[in-house]
Formats: sequence, C-alpha cells, structure tokens
Amino acid sequence: MIPAKFDYVRPSSVEEAVTALRDAGEDAKILAGGQSLLPVLRLRLAAPSVIIDLGGIADLRRISEDGDRIAIGAMAPHHDVMRDDLVKQHVTLLSQATATVADPQVRHRGTLGGALAHADPAGDLGAVALALDAEFVIAGASGTRTVGASEFFVDYFTTAIGEGEILTQVRFPKYTGWTSHYEKFNRTAQAWSMCAVAVALRLDGGSIAEARVGLTNMGTTPIRASGVEAALVGQQASADAARAAAEHATEGTAAPSDADAAADYREHLARVLTGRAVLAAAG
Repeated sequence: MIPAKFDYVRPSSVEEAVTALRDAGEDAKILAGGQSLLPVLRLRLAAPSVIIDLGGIADLRRISEDGDRIAIGAMAPHHDVMRDDLVKQHVTLLSQATATVADPQVRHRGTLGGALAHADPAGDLGAVALALDAEFVIAGASGTRTVGASEFFVDYFTTAIGEGEILTQVRFPKYTGWTSHYEKFNRTAQAWSMCAVAVALRLDGGSIAEARVGLTNMGTTPIRASGVEAALVGQQASADAARAAAEHATEGTAAPSDADAAADYREHLARVLTGRAVLAAAG
C-alpha cells in the first residue's frame, strides 16, 4: 500500500529538528532508521502530515568516549554499534545483543536510538540499556534533559520522551573487564525474541562480585531481574549457583501470552535462558 501524503523535512542540526517538530505540532513523526515507521506508514496505520528525517544530523551518528561513559548518538546504526571498538571494549553486552538484531540489512539501516525510542518490549536492546543503567539524553524546546533507563521505559511502546522532544544520545557506563552474554530464544531466525536474557558479571577470582541482568519480552517494558542479581552476588561462578539464581528470573514479571508463546512457557524460558546466560557470561 502507498503511504498517505506528507511533507518531508531533513534538518541539519538538533536545534533545527526540535524547531521543525514544534512547528509541525502533534501531527508529525520522527524518522530515524525507518525500520518501524515505514511499515506503519505503508499500511496507513499512521498518516502524519510531516516526517522529520534525522538522517542529515551527522553528530547523532557519533560514538565517543566521555570520561567514565561511552556516548552513542541516537542515529548510530546497529552495524556501527556492534563493530565499534569502544563499545566492544567497554560495553560488550551491547555489542553482543546488537549482533542478534534482525538481519544485516536491518542492522545497516536501523538505529540504536530508534529501537530504544520505539520501546517494543520484544526488542533486544531495551533489556541491555536497563541492565547497564544507561542514560538517555533528550532534547526539546526548553533545553536538554537526561533520563535514567529505569525511568525511560514507561509502558508498551511508551517512553519518557515527551511531546516536541527528540532522543539525541544514549550514554552507557563503562563495564571494562566485565564478562557478558545475551541469550535469545526465537521461533525463526531474525524474528522478535520470544524471551531473551542480558547478563553482565564482574568476577573476582572464582566468585561473582557484581551482576546485572535484564529480561526481554517478559512484560510491557524491559525488566531488571533484581532477584537474580541478588542471588548471584557473592556466589561462586558455578552451574549450581546459576541454576539457583535463575529460579528468581520470573519475579516481578508479567509475561504476555500471544501467538508465539503462552505466559507460562515464557516463564519457563526465562528461567532456562537466565541459567544459560549466567554460565556463558561466567565462562
């Protein structure tokens, strides 16, 4: 199907983008990589009067080191994120999870900021951002503000990005020397996760000194598996410890039932995948 008619704006700076969004009002859409928006337009599930394309803002594609954080522009493509040396060294879990997103074509077009702003709970990167305490830099007419990951994901397809605001950057603390793994279960290759688990561990000798665990598609937003984290800290990195901690994986979750899986099956997956992810991260 052909999209409804719309005006097209391609600003060259964040300031121009914010102004264009303000002038367009509620009936405008932001275009990042287009992997979520374009199918919706073609099906006429949305008919905005204005499309504001962020692809002309070079600064939004930059990946850089900023003190104790790695700053990634919202328009950085998945392909660039997963291959970047800074990300691989300091935020390894993000690189690992990004490599599982869809297929190479989508990873070349889709963007980190677009995926996180879309806030699909089945998306792979929300659980990583939540587990790693990422910060989201949001620009609007009144200036720039920073929102922590625990407050960014509000509900199904809903984030803290307000009307007239644009996500410009995602900032991750450095986890240099941590081990990590992203364990994903889907029905077919390139499909959305039925369930997935993001794990990052700081090992001290043979024991787990710190643990960060996020769950994909176990509720209306990504979920931090704090019960698993608490059960892991101070334990030896062993199969028994992983299995025991994994029993806490469903605490605080609200697994959906849909055509892919029933809620109780997703809960089973969460426990199994958590155990696997912890063991893989621990080596």
